[in-house]
Amino acid sequence: MTERRRLVRVPASSANLGPGYDVLAAALTMHLELEVTEAAQFEVDAGGIDVPTDRSNMIVRAFERLHPADGIHFSIRSEIPLASGLGSSAAAIVAGLMAAEHMFELALGPDELLAHAAALEGHPDNVAAALFGGFVICSVEDGTPVATRFDPPEGVEAVVVMPADEVPTEKAREAIPDQIPLADAVANVAAASQLVLGIERSDLTLIERGLADRVHQPRRAHLYPRSLDLIERAPEIGAIGATISGAGPAVLVWTFWQNTGKVVDALRGLTEGWAEVTRCPFSPLGADVPEL
Repeated sequence: MTERRRLVRVPASSANLGPGYDVLAAALTMHLELEVTEAAQFEVDAGGIDVPTDRSNMIVRAFERLHPADGIHFSIRSEIPLASGLGSSAAAIVAGLMAAEHMFELALGPDELLAHAAALEGHPDNVAAALFGGFVICSVEDGTPVATRFDPPEGVEAVVVMPADEVPTEKAREAIPDQIPLADAVANVAAASQLVLGIERSDLTLIERGLADRVHQPRRAHLYPRSLDLIERAPEIGAIGATISGAGPAVLVWTFWQNTGKVVDALRGLTEGWAEVTRCPFSPLGADVPEL
């Protein structure tokens, strides 16, 4: 009998996107690949990544939410750094769910997969971007996560700055108080509205205005001061602007395509010795299960 195998490819993601705390996210062209194969026993090959190789592994946990992993070999390869704000846990969750769904032909719809993924992740933004690609606006309605997808803006690219240090998501979330001043909330609603409209219209001016944030980035500045300094300096080096990616410390720098090269060069000069800089376009494609 032919053994069943599936290959899953899932993009990284950047969430919050300035004013869109827990609401806005985008898929990036940096990927996690998972191959699952029927085998004699359960096994995880983490490919040198520092993650558990037992059933506590996030990919396995997601897989087993839908089907037992007995007799399944998991082979993981990932470009996405851990605990950096680029959706490594979201990619792992989506990969595990997609692998189980396709290997055992469970016929789950996109909304069902999103609900499972958000339950494991704790919030829907990163997992929605990883599932659907492009940009997403997320909400939770009567306990059910909802995501609306829209295409990346034309001519706008992303550059990712990845510091060597890590910031656990829990620690970053603890820095956000339960209540914020009304003026900050109003400013973020206005900025998020401009950002979404700017992305839809590929309007650089609206995108630049829309990247402003007064809710999460200022309150996390003590966790990664060098990352916040880059955000403030981004316009000086020719970028449209910049945002902390997810919980940080990674920085998502937004550029017009003609300026991307010089922005990358400037960022490498500013971050020499403490961060990696890579051109990482927005991805219109979400999780995929290509033919083997």
